[in-house]
Amino acid sequence: MSQSNGREAGRAPGQERHRGAVTLRRQAIPTSTADQRLLDSRARSDWKTKDAWRALRILSEFVEGFDTLADLPPAVSVFGSARSLPESPECQLAEALGAALARAGYAVITGGGPGVMEAANRGASEAGGLSVGLGIELPFEQGLNDWVDLAIDFRYFFARKTMFVKYAQAFVVLPGGFGTMDELFEALTLVQTGKVTRFPVVLMGADYWRGLLDWLRDTMAAGGKIGPVDLELMCVTDDVDAAVRHIVEAEATLSAEQEAVREEAVARTAADQRVAGEATGGPSAGGGTAAPVGGGAAGDRSGPIAGVGGDRSGERPAGPARPAGDGEGAG
Repeated sequence: MSQSNGREAGRAPGQERHRGAVTLRRQAIPTSTADQRLLDSRARSDWKTKDAWRALRILSEFVEGFDTLADLPPAVSVFGSARSLPESPECQLAEALGAALARAGYAVITGGGPGVMEAANRGASEAGGLSVGLGIELPFEQGLNDWVDLAIDFRYFFARKTMFVKYAQAFVVLPGGFGTMDELFEALTLVQTGKVTRFPVVLMGADYWRGLLDWLRDTMAAGGKIGPVDLELMCVTDDVDAAVRHIVEAEATLSAEQEAVREEAVARTAADQRVAGEATGGPSAGGGTAAPVGGGAAGDRSGPIAGVGGDRSGERPAGPARPAGDGEGAG
């Protein structure tokens, strides 16, 4: 269920869990998560009954997410460790980034937890932007940070990850753990396989990512497991202004390319109608207006930042010059 950040201040993590409208505390909190129960292949004697009902619960999470986030302004999803301390370089960078994105007209979406997520939410909120948190049920409940304005609690990671991608114009990934890596590589895979329109993926904290990027280039790409162009899907920078500029320019480029594709499709449809009309001896249909065909144009955008690429899932609302947590549940 969507909610604002109204949790009791000072409550220790692990002492409270939210399941939609239901709040569980202390002994009422189960020792397993909804994802774990869904994916557990053991003790499934009643699976025909329970899994069918789970499908409805999963559907409800998608409906709730789509309904709550449908009217978001252009947004950027920011990921990073829940374990980073407020004084760490990545938290300071995340806070500055959140503020810069808000000033550029973007909402900031995070996993709603502490660490890097909280820093990005704080920066956005203090700069007057919309701060969104997509929480997740975990064995160790983190709770929403105090800087989240709009929140949704999810039971299932896959529903939550869909919202991160669908409603963001870009991903910015700061240092983090497995959850952060999961979000990063899922985004890259979706872009590489054409499951979403290309969108900017920005890595911040260059020293942290250097070893991974070297391995991707010298081992994975050198061994032919990915192509050289795949390395260009990521932009690496520690400059907040450069990161925001890269996102804005990428969105503007994509919008122009998509408009060109639509115009070409309209012209092609009109020409086909004229040819068909001439062939049948009927009136030319070329004078009518054909409905634009929405193409997911993939615009290659390189910019002044090293290692560019990216662009985004096709169905977000039009916005300004543009002006999709840790996304990780656990750092």
